[in-house]
Amino acid sequence: MRFTENELTLAVTAAAKTVLAARKDVRRRRQDVDEAWEALTRYQRYQLLDGVGGQILSVLVALPDVEVESGTRPTFTDQQIRETVESVVGDGLGRVRRAVTLAARVALVTSALAGLPPRQDPDALTVPDHL
Repeated sequence: MRFTENELTLAVTAAAKTVLAARKDVRRRRQDVDEAWEALTRYQRYQLLDGVGGQILSVLVALPDVEVESGTRPTFTDQQIRETVESVVGDGLGRVRRAVTLAARVALVTSALAGLPPRQDPDALTVPDHL
């Protein structure tokens, strides 16, 4: 699947915020994810984005091509996501570790896809800053 740089950035950020929300210190304080994200230093955000990006970028790029209409998000079935993750992960892990890795990556990719913005018409000359 071909995503724009902005779409990939937003997808990785959405997945990173999911990981951040699962952290014990954020859950314990019942802190809003966006507030916790803003509380991180730039380097801490980079570390989180780098780790999550290493896990999901290859999967996002390997997803099958789908036709995405203007104003909608790309949608994939759970089976398509799982098959793509399985093809990227490979067989080098033990049975239990592979199952855990697959489940975690499928969850990350699903949250990343949920964070994608609706596609805009590439031929339309809309400038969001001047609306």
